[in-house]
Amino acid sequence: MNDFDELTPLFGIVLFLSIPIVAIVMVFITSIKKKNRDTELRLALIQQGTDADTAKLLIEQQTEKHDKYSSLRWACILIGMGLGALVDALLGLAPKHNIYFWLIIAAGMGVGLLTSFIVEYKLTKKEQQEQREA
Repeated sequence: MNDFDELTPLFGIVLFLSIPIVAIVMVFITSIKKKNRDTELRLALIQQGTDADTAKLLIEQQTEKHDKYSSLRWACILIGMGLGALVDALLGLAPKHNIYFWLIIAAGMGVGLLTSFIVEYKLTKKEQQEQREA
């Protein structure tokens, strides 16, 4: 037997454990950088003669952004992924340990994302038209 075959489970375990750790560290670093950037921007505004409370409000308004279609997007992606797996199960196109299984699921996710885009586009267009009429 090959020496690499014995290391494969160990490699899988190390990779499985390292991904969440790296994700947590990256979120922590990103939040620190965001706070530092906001502080520097607030200080620059105060040096220009802006009131401290007004500078704080300007920073908070600038960073807040809400995507009202994120739930729709995720729902369509997950439905597409489920439909891709269902199509694969019904047609028996690829075994589960084959790359084609994952490609079919990815194609389903792509169809779900495309569906989400079309629905978001139509809803946004409808909202813009209603705002013009009002």
